[in-house]
Amino acid sequence: METVTAVALAYLLGSVPFAFILSRRRGIDLRRVGSGNIGATNVLRTSGVRIAVLAMGLDVIKGVVAVIMAQRLTGGVGAPVAAGLASVFGHIYPIWLRFRGGKGVATAAGVFVVLTPWALGIASAAFVLAVWITRYISVGSVVGALTLAIVAVATDAPGVVEIGSAIAAVLIVQRHRANLARVIAGTERRVGQRLYRLTD
Repeated sequence: METVTAVALAYLLGSVPFAFILSRRRGIDLRRVGSGNIGATNVLRTSGVRIAVLAMGLDVIKGVVAVIMAQRLTGGVGAPVAAGLASVFGHIYPIWLRFRGGKGVATAAGVFVVLTPWALGIASAAFVLAVWITRYISVGSVVGALTLAIVAVATDAPGVVEIGSAIAAVLIVQRHRANLARVIAGTERRVGQRLYRLTD
């Protein structure tokens, strides 16, 4: 029962759309501008760096809190992994916004900084390097997610954490399919290309 409670609470926490709330306070509806995505990258393009950093930080905290809450409510590693994934799933499919959310990258980072900090550190470095080379946040996100799953296995993380990192990677890659298609087509926005019009 404790595990079910932890997972349910984690999903509801993950569903809190901080990026949407922060942008809405500035009169911007993320669903109708830029990429239409409810995430920090779209905030960066439409609302600026300060709001984007705040939104990203809050999304990371969602993942951290979900895992720690499950650790306090239950024993073992399985429930915290399940709760962490539930928070990522909640971010991607938030009940508050008719299941239309973000890509889950920052929330997943919060989850795995608790579960496997070494793997997350290496994955973060891979993310930064990929963005620096390509100037595509989407490419960095996919590279980071895949690196996390690989490093979790290579560093002998608990089996359930390895499975959780693989599931998170699949979710993140799936959510970036359209971005990767635009990268191939040459139409994906690069870092530094701010949206000057609020319609796209």
